[in-house]
Order: sequence, then C-alpha cells, then structure tokens
Amino acid sequence: MADIKSIQASTQFGVELRERPRQISKPQKRMAKSQTRAQSPIIRLLDITISLAALIFLAPVMVIAALAVFFDDRGPVLFRQKRIGLHGREFYCLKFRSMRTNSAEMLETILRTNPKLRAEWESTQKFKSDPRITSIGHFLRKSSIDELPQLFNVLKGEMSLVGPRPIVAAEICKYGRSFGAYCSVLPGITGLWQVTGRSDVGYTRRVALDRTFARKTSVGLYLWILVMTVPAVLAQKGSY
Repeated sequence: MADIKSIQASTQFGVELRERPRQISKPQKRMAKSQTRAQSPIIRLLDITISLAALIFLAPVMVIAALAVFFDDRGPVLFRQKRIGLHGREFYCLKFRSMRTNSAEMLETILRTNPKLRAEWESTQKFKSDPRITSIGHFLRKSSIDELPQLFNVLKGEMSLVGPRPIVAAEICKYGRSFGAYCSVLPGITGLWQVTGRSDVGYTRRVALDRTFARKTSVGLYLWILVMTVPAVLAQKGSY
C-alpha cells in the first residue's frame, strides 16, 4: 500500500501529473541497456510523416476532446506520467485525462477495501469497470482518442507509432528477464498487444508479445500492425 499512498497529483497549465516513487534499480538499468537495436531509419521517417499528418487531420478531434475533458469536471485536460522507454530511459507519456482528479485517493480506497478488485489490479494494473473514469473518459478510452497526445511523444523520439505499450517502473518486475527485450525498442502507441485483444490479454501474454515484437521487429511488421490497428480500434475489443 505504501506505493499507492505515495502517488502524488498536481495541476500545472491544464496538465495533471501523477508520479510513482518507485525507481529503476541498478541491475534493471544494466538489463535495460544489455540489448540494443538500432531503429530503422525508414520506420523513423514513417513515424514522423504519419504523426504530422495525423496531428493535422485530427486537430479538430483533439480540440473537441480537450474541451470535453475540461467541461466534464473542470479539471486538467492532459495527464502525463513517467514511463519507461528505450534503454530504460524515463519520459513523460501524454494522454487526454480520462480519470477523476481524485483518482489516486479513490484507488487507495478501492485496494484497501475490495480484495477482488485488488487482485484484478495486481494482475493487470487495470479494472474492467473502473469507477475512477469520468463520463467522457469512457468514450475517450473506448475510441482510443485519449492516446492521441502521444503523437507528440512520437515526434520527440520518445515513442514510435508501433511498439510495446510504455510501462511504469512498478511494472518492471512483471517482465523479469524480458525487461531487456522491452527496452531494446521504442515503446509504441499501438502494437501486437493492441491488435490481439488489448486489455483482454493477460499480462504474461502481453510480456510474451512484447518480447516477440522486439525480436522480430521490421518495417513489414510495423506496417502490418498499423493496418490491423484500424479494425482493432473500431471493434473496441479490450478497450477499457
């Protein structure tokens, strides 16, 4: 419970920050740098080109989403959180805020009073029916619109369009020896996990998918996942 209690939230310029105090240990840092893989210049070019085009095309959607988040509960529009990226480097991952401003306190109460939900959280780091999510947040998550600000992470080179979903430091232990494989590629907005069931896929399977992607990453796999993401988003399978 100490890890949950020490989650802190603040608001700055419409951005909600949530920090987890857990840090990457020295052995984990060594593991993160043990496997290196140079990103294909073709993939980087595709990342930049597609992200810029998407930001221009989806700008009206993002403006409407930002206004909807703000007017829903007058809270900050963006949520940013430290995630683990390439070679174990931390970066701030961006999302449209989909949870209530007191979500940290709500999570603490849920984990303290509901053993069933606590077990679900420890297994997946998610709840299928999450009471912390706002009314507009449910739609943003179902449609994956909440992920659109991560296009800026892609342009900055912190993420790719395709790769493992970025994890927080508290999730490193779930990867075990596969953490090195996770850190050998850029985390992505979409990936094998998203196109094969998303949150309906157990965490062990998710780790295996990330390991497979790191081992077999290529331009062809990148393009295939991008194409398969479209029907996956439309089907909204595993999005909660």
